[in-house]
Amino acid sequence: MERENSKRTRIVGLRFTSEEYAKIERKWKTSTCRKLSEYIRKHLFNKPITTNYRNQSLDDFMAEMMRLRGELNAIGNNFNQAVKKLHTLNQISDFKHWLISYELEKKTLFNKVDEIKMQIQKMAESWLQ
Repeated sequence: MERENSKRTRIVGLRFTSEEYAKIERKWKTSTCRKLSEYIRKHLFNKPITTNYRNQSLDDFMAEMMRLRGELNAIGNNFNQAVKKLHTLNQISDFKHWLISYELEKKTLFNKVDEIKMQIQKMAESWLQ
């Protein structure tokens, strides 16, 4: 099935003042349109535009969770590399160095998990009010 917009070959350039663009952008961001061009196209051709109400606290929570997920992924990668290194160690001094590194990564991981728990608790409390 071919996408509806795959045959669009014409480009129209428009210039707006800062105020005009801010007004269009504000209306676009309250809609369900993912792209500004989609919003403008619907508006020009009198197609229905669905607007939605964004819950700012939920948006903030999701942004924080995405940040924490990225940090946890980085910690997990470091941990996997450390375990892979453990399998290649031949000398005791290398092993001692790995243990110290492992303890630091473990502490970082537990701190991030606690931070996630705290954020979830904070969101739960604000939603229950």
